[in-house]
Parts: sequence; C-alpha cells; structure tokens
Amino acid sequence: MRVVIARCSVDYGGRLTAHLPMATRLLMVKADGSVLVHSDGGSYKPLNWMTPPCSLVELDPTDDERTEGVDKVWFVQHAKSEDNLRVRLYEVLHDTSHDLGIDPGLRKDGVEAQLQELLAQHITTLGDGYTLIRREYMTAIGPVDIMCRNADGATVAVEIKRRGDIDGVEQLTRYLELLNRDPVLAPVEGVFAAQLIKPQARTLAQDRGIRCVTLDYDALRGIDDADSRLF
Repeated sequence: MRVVIARCSVDYGGRLTAHLPMATRLLMVKADGSVLVHSDGGSYKPLNWMTPPCSLVELDPTDDERTEGVDKVWFVQHAKSEDNLRVRLYEVLHDTSHDLGIDPGLRKDGVEAQLQELLAQHITTLGDGYTLIRREYMTAIGPVDIMCRNADGATVAVEIKRRGDIDGVEQLTRYLELLNRDPVLAPVEGVFAAQLIKPQARTLAQDRGIRCVTLDYDALRGIDDADSRLF
C-alpha cells in the first residue's frame, strides 16, 4: 500500500464530474489498484475514489498547471469505463509504501454460526429438560438451525438470528409448516432465538404460537453470569 499526504486537488471525470478544491488530504493506493482520497473527517468514507480494475500513471503537469504550482499529476483510468481521476499534487508532505501481505479477513464474533454452536452446547438455555437432536436439520426448503426436544418430549425447531426481524419469523413459519406434515415429528413447536428481537417480529411470532428467546452471547460463552449481576 502506498500512503501519500499531500496538498492536492482532485477532478473526477466520465459518467459524472466532481471537483475537490486544493487542500491537504490523504491519498491511498492499494495493491488491488484502487485509489482513495481521504480528508481528516467523514469517518471511514473517502471523498473520492476509483475502484479496480484501473491504472495509475504519473504525468508531468501542463504549462498551465505548472503555473498554478502543480508539481506532479496522477491520472487514474478505469479499465472498463470512461471514468477517470486526475489528482494534481501541489506539495507532497509524506510518501511511503508498505507491503501489508495477505490479510486473513475479518472474523466476526457472535455471528449466527457461533450462536448456533453455543446454543447447541447449552441447549437447556431454552428450558430445563431440553435435549439436542441435531444442528442443521435438513429439510426440503433448507436447514433448520437446531432441532431439539423439550421436557415433554415434543419436537422443537429453533431458528437463530443475531437480530431477529419479521423475515426470520417467516422463515421459521415455513419450516414449521413443512415439519408438521411429518407424522414422526409432529407436533413441532417453534422457538425464535436472537440476541435482539424487534418488537414487530416478537408480535408476529407470538401471534403464530412461536416462542421468542433472547440470547446472551457472553453468558453462552461462560464469561458473564446473568444471575450474578446486581443490575
């Protein structure tokens, strides 16, 4: 990655046009060819950018640009469109390159797969006497996250989400309609489990006889005991 801090102006041309007047900005040129122009505000979003496939060439300024004080020009051309980026550098304050190597990618904590695994390990979170049948119980319309039995021996289908919304309730409803056609499994109850369940989803689930359970990720991991809290 090349990181440049410079006083510059930027013009975007092609299907649309945009102009950034001269100011001190951060320019980033990534190994995939992308070029990003950042200010010191605006959080993570760049002011302007060019995504790959594109190419960057450094040009000498025109006579008019040189008269204005331009030292060098970056011209970035997209390979599959007419879009281009022209960065006029008036003064380079910092210019360095670093090989960051291969990034292993973001590993999210508390994703649905982890919640499913933890809930399967601590299935009695759903209630005393619950026992696990299996995770990823396959049906003709997709896998049910967890199939288990309650203390009375009835089959229970569990749909797990990080954030529970109406779509998740509808998904579980389809599973229940299919599973209850199987005389070996029926009657099958439904549990909608999530770290956060939206009020509309809770109302719809309750209207359809589906029980809602709010999951405490830290408690499932054993690093927070909800019963020991003062508040």
